[in-house]
Amino acid sequence: MKKLFTTTIITFSLFSSAQKIESFTNILSDQISIRAIEIYDNKVWYSGTGSIFGYVDLKNSENKKQMVLSEKKLQFRTLAQDQNSFYTINIESPAQFFKIDKKTLKYQVVYKDTAKTAFYDALYFHKNKFFAFSDPSEDSNLKLIDFTFAKGKFLTKKYAHLKMKTGEAGFAASNTNIAAGDNYLYVATGGNSSRIFRLNLKNDKLEAFETPFVQGISSQGIYSIDFSGDKFGIAVGGDYTKQNENINNIATSTDVGKTWQIQASGNNAGYTTCVKIKPGSKGKEIISVGDQHISYSSDFGKTWKKISDEKGLFVCKWIDQNTVVFAGKDKILKAKIVF
Repeated sequence: MKKLFTTTIITFSLFSSAQKIESFTNILSDQISIRAIEIYDNKVWYSGTGSIFGYVDLKNSENKKQMVLSEKKLQFRTLAQDQNSFYTINIESPAQFFKIDKKTLKYQVVYKDTAKTAFYDALYFHKNKFFAFSDPSEDSNLKLIDFTFAKGKFLTKKYAHLKMKTGEAGFAASNTNIAAGDNYLYVATGGNSSRIFRLNLKNDKLEAFETPFVQGISSQGIYSIDFSGDKFGIAVGGDYTKQNENINNIATSTDVGKTWQIQASGNNAGYTTCVKIKPGSKGKEIISVGDQHISYSSDFGKTWKKISDEKGLFVCKWIDQNTVVFAGKDKILKAKIVF
């Protein structure tokens, strides 16, 4: 286990907008890059570089634990949970699906994808199934699978009946280019083409929809999506090689992901890796985080205010109506937002 530092609290005044971060609490400092987090048992659970999986308590940061799941120094950028276990997949081939028991923290590899093209961008739990999305196979088919683990068996179902375009793939930026509403699952892509794939959870119908998002080269496109039911969706991203550029990097949908409208083009803080709708707001209030900023919208993504210049954060998750956890390069932060 690497050295962990004690909790520090920094309180400061930021911007005069309606929302602001009242304080950051640094609950974990370590030499690890974290792009996937889950909240369970009043703890932040995370996976990251160096094959590391662990947790830190939200109220007592001295209560923490790290585990190394493999000697191969795998990169984990995915994490999801069901009632009994956590699951994470490393991004490189062979991709190993790890299952970690919540009570005992014992872990095992329950599935391997040995395809040379395997590169898993996101893992998402919805309606008793896990959905995993990888970069396309050699035949350019969409690589989306769902799986369940029951009675000691790992059961998979593959959705591969739509082609991805040349140079189209996903971004393993924050484990958030998969999201779900009530009846549909959505997957966002980027690169030469930035589209939304929509899976009907009732009849398994899979469709693809074009977006007006910035696209055309490997670093551009949608990095993160979130939905409030099926009525409202938000997509964010941009170009990670030109993080200050802010043209056509935010879009919203109000018709079950079919069409997308660009929002705040030229009037936002730039490249963003993760977006999360505030619980209970039905999409009106949204927080986003990028390598260089934290931003907030209180009008369904139409306008944005940068509420922090904190750098090196990749992923965020709401704890309650006023508290958000952020994680990224070498840290996990808890933030109190005032309105």
